[in-house]
This record gives sequence, C-alpha cells and structure tokens, in this order.
Amino acid sequence: MPAEKMLSIAFEKNPSPASAEQRNTILQNPGFGKKFTDHMLLIRYSEEKGWHDAHIKPYGNISLDPALCVFHYAQEIFEGLKAYKAKDGRILLFRPEANAKRFINSAKRMAMAPLPEEMFLQAIHEFVKVEKDWLPDQSVGTLYLRPFMIASTPYLGVKASPDYLFMLIASPAGSYFSKGAKPVTVWISEFYTRAASGGTGEAKCGGNYAASLIAQQEATQNNCDQLVFLDAAEHKWIEEMGGMNIFFVLDDGSLLTPPLGGTILPGVTRNSIITMAKEKGITVREELYAAEQWIKDIQSGKVREVFACGTAAVVSPIGFVKTKHGEYQINDGNPGKLTQEIHKALVDIQYGNAPDIHNWVQEVK
Repeated sequence: MPAEKMLSIAFEKNPSPASAEQRNTILQNPGFGKKFTDHMLLIRYSEEKGWHDAHIKPYGNISLDPALCVFHYAQEIFEGLKAYKAKDGRILLFRPEANAKRFINSAKRMAMAPLPEEMFLQAIHEFVKVEKDWLPDQSVGTLYLRPFMIASTPYLGVKASPDYLFMLIASPAGSYFSKGAKPVTVWISEFYTRAASGGTGEAKCGGNYAASLIAQQEATQNNCDQLVFLDAAEHKWIEEMGGMNIFFVLDDGSLLTPPLGGTILPGVTRNSIITMAKEKGITVREELYAAEQWIKDIQSGKVREVFACGTAAVVSPIGFVKTKHGEYQINDGNPGKLTQEIHKALVDIQYGNAPDIHNWVQEVK
C-alpha cells in the first residue's frame, strides 16, 4: 500500500533522564559512539498497514524474536548524519535529504521497504528537537544521528521480509579518530576486498562493514589507523577506505578520487567536497588509480596530500601509507594546505559560520 507522506509521532518522555550534571560531564568529552541520549525513535512497517506506529520513547533495550530474519539473512541498512549547534544557538542539519535518498537506495538494494524521504526528514527533525540539550558546543563536537532499519519478521527462509522496523538513536560525538586532526597511517589491503561489482558496495548496509573488520584487524596489527581497499576483480585499483572515501591532491593542484561505479559508497561528504572544489576552480578527476601508481607518485612527489572523508570524521589527513613491502610518507607527513582548507570550508558551512550558497543546511525549529 502507498506510504503516507507524514506520520503522527507519539512521545513518551523518559522518566529517568540523565541529570543536567551527568549530561554536561558527557558533553565535555563525549568520545565517539559511546554515550547515547535519553530517547529513541521507532516506526514500524507492514505490507498491510505501510509505515505506522511512530513513536519516540525512552532509550533502552528492545525485545526481538530470535527467528527475526535480520539475524539470519542480514536485511539491515543504516545512515549517519549530524546535528550541529551554531554560535547563535540554532540547531542545524547538513544535507539530511541526501542521507534520506541514500537510505532509500540502500533499502531498494537490500529488497527492503523504502522509508519515504518526507518521513525520514520528519523523524530526524522531531527527534533532534526532543534531544536538543544533548548537542555539544562547537568547540567539542556534534550530535551524531544513527537511523537504521531491520527486517522484523520471524521466519527461517531466504526471502525478503514483509515487515520492517526503523529506529533512530543519537550520540554526542567528539573526534572520530583518537588522534583528532593529526594525520593517520593507512594500510593497503592486498588480500581482503570490501565489495564486488553487482554486490552491495554502494548500499550502506552492516554486511559491508562486517566484511571490513578482519582487514581492519590486519591494519591494526601493522600499527595503522585505517585501511584502503582495492577492487575485487584485479586487486589493483584503489576503491575506498574501511568507512570513508579517499582523495589525492596532485602536484598540479588537482584532486583525484576513485569513481563510484557501484562498488563504492556515494558519500555525502565526498559529493560536497567535489562540488566545493570545482567552484573554487580546482580540477576534480573521478578516475581509476592503481595502488602501485600511488606509491610511485608518493615517492616522486607527484602526490602532495591525501585525505579521507566521511560524515563521522569529516576530513581526515593521511600522512603515511604501509604495505607488506614498506612504509611511505606523504610529503612531510603533516596535514596539507588544501586538506585543511577543505576541512575548514566544509565545517564552517555545517556549523553555520559561513554562507550556505547551496542550501545544504536545514534548521531544526
């Protein structure tokens, strides 16, 4: 049945919320993904009723049947976006409609019921209004929002579920990496791959991240912060990192990033950077780039800067690359000039400190 455009979202206040003192202590040093706000949002879907039973309730455990097909066949998707506190106290969202559209595309790829964009945005706005006191100041961080959806029918049998549960939780967040803005070291994974053509690489589903964990362990064992995946067919072409897109700054001032093509997640931050760079007259090339060539270009000085990007980390400079053959320092190993400029320009828009000529920012009222 056709889904409604908007829902009536019921609200049940948490009877035992964090005290102001407890909340302020958390907001001074929130870390990333460790503490959660007082409430959560749920919306149910069935083939008979469509999207229904929307409510915000106290954050807590949920009871699930052990036969739920999400546990057995991994029909699950999620998103990640942030709420920002402007200097004047306004609460801002950065391109949430892009997250809504990607959530729809992920659902379609996983044979799940798409949550309409209008409902996704309504859920985000109403939930953030309830949890507005959990936003850290600009100097500390943001409120990280995690919308996700699971198949919620109990059965054993390989087929798409007729029922789904959408949920939204939030966590005050500081820096994604423990090093903060310092350059990270990455490991090139030459055996493990993240996604193959025709697979789920462009969907934001948990299985992609589960597949990356053993490769991340390999990176950690080699004293690296993150890893870079190569393509599944030739184990030659750079694709993306464990949870972020990657950019290379070349000696002619241009930006190079791998093309999407179905195996790479279409990052909202990636798209924003490409748009902003082109407007500044920077040449941006979305081209295949071999790992072997990358190492050669580091050694020759052709590669001047490298950075990763994503919602959680925003822009993270990469200072060193490791493979089983050796370690390579990018330029002087410090954050590059263009990397820092891109990071500042993007964050200034997100926090409302710079003009928003693209209408990317939405205010939560």
